[in-house]
Amino acid sequence: MAKLTFYGATGTVTGSRFLLEAGNAKFLIDCGLFQGPKENRLRNWDPFPVSPSEIDAVMLTHAHIDHVGYLPRLCSEGFAGQVRCTHSTSDLCQILLRDTAHLQEEDAHWANKKGFSKHKPALPLFTVEDAKRALELFSPAHYGDEIYLGRDFRLKFRDSGHILGSSFIDIKRTDSRDGKKILFCGDLGRPARVVLRDPVQVYNVDYLVLESTYGGRLHDDADFYDEFTRIVHESIDRGGVLVVPSFAVGRTQALLFVIRELEERGIIPPLQVYVDSPMALEATSVYEKRIASQNLTSRVLTILGKRIFRPKNLHLCESKKKSKAINERQSGAIIISASGMVTGGRILHHLRQRLPDPRNTVLFIGHQAEGTRGRKILERHPSVKIYGEDVPVRAEIENISGFSGHADYNETLAWLMGFNREPRTTFIIHGETQASASLAEKIRERFGWHVEVPNFGDSYLFEL
Repeated sequence: MAKLTFYGATGTVTGSRFLLEAGNAKFLIDCGLFQGPKENRLRNWDPFPVSPSEIDAVMLTHAHIDHVGYLPRLCSEGFAGQVRCTHSTSDLCQILLRDTAHLQEEDAHWANKKGFSKHKPALPLFTVEDAKRALELFSPAHYGDEIYLGRDFRLKFRDSGHILGSSFIDIKRTDSRDGKKILFCGDLGRPARVVLRDPVQVYNVDYLVLESTYGGRLHDDADFYDEFTRIVHESIDRGGVLVVPSFAVGRTQALLFVIRELEERGIIPPLQVYVDSPMALEATSVYEKRIASQNLTSRVLTILGKRIFRPKNLHLCESKKKSKAINERQSGAIIISASGMVTGGRILHHLRQRLPDPRNTVLFIGHQAEGTRGRKILERHPSVKIYGEDVPVRAEIENISGFSGHADYNETLAWLMGFNREPRTTFIIHGETQASASLAEKIRERFGWHVEVPNFGDSYLFEL
């Protein structure tokens, strides 16, 4: 028998952490940070429910912080096993974990300096040294490699099409003739996306752990190239600046690709494009290095000599001095900065300056979790709190779901349709409560499968 316990991503899209216990082994699939409402974020400070020193290995579906960001904290509490993931995920984690640790330290310093924290002193969740120790544990593999975990389990990574290096985690019991397979989807990507390959089709799945970020919604059918073109031209007409809070990994690179494409076709003028996120700059370098892991279009353009993530007037703002200099630009510019849900990073400084001016535009190109500043801005709250100040929301607010890296419910059902047999149990996670319930019901209605929607801390026993 095996036991699967859900220690995150239940009733929320963040904090992915799933503990699989089988035989004498304990595996943690994903090790993410909680984001969004304060009650969720406070869970990051709770001791992990199982002693980290007892965990044999951590397996990562992909490099987004809500899937990997707790790893330094886990190591500081005693985890010392292997971290398994793809090579691209490992490359990106080298950047993201160090940068996230730096931001933790910087935010604690800023809170102490300005005195707006209730904690005296404010402390980081983990440090740069914790991140370095975690990164020493990484042991990456290629898609399709057969990785044996002791004598009893086989692990494979399969391309999930969400971001560079993203994976389905396929674990199979090997010490019996009829060993069962459990598949952890991580985040399920979309078909025919910019830069990325389509999610692979998997077969012979006995137990499925499936995300539901867009479980109750469909992406807008409008062409996102057309939508982005409209927003750019309207921003130009208003005489303001277009500000894009963007995830440093995945969304930023897709946006740079689209801007370059539209410029080269003459559909939008070559604006001044500022990428103001050290993490995004380093992640873009990984994308440029790992072209072979991207879709055929990206590879063909690269063979033809194009630098696919480089619009004509691209400014890479590595330093704080370059970041501050953007303040002088009042029109004809696009500012791309992290974080994507406006939970931290340099985007806060840009929004504090740009949100009060109705000539400016703020464009969201990714999911905004409940309780985040990004969600409040998207819902057009009169003001949002940034660095202890109430900042008026007067800028034009736009949203394009077509850039999303998450499958909507029709795309998810279409992927499930390719299964050659019914999983014994499908677990629905990584979604707000209504979204998870909605996708669960759609799967029951369409396929008649047995579906469970776990709560935090729920455990399930099953044959593996």
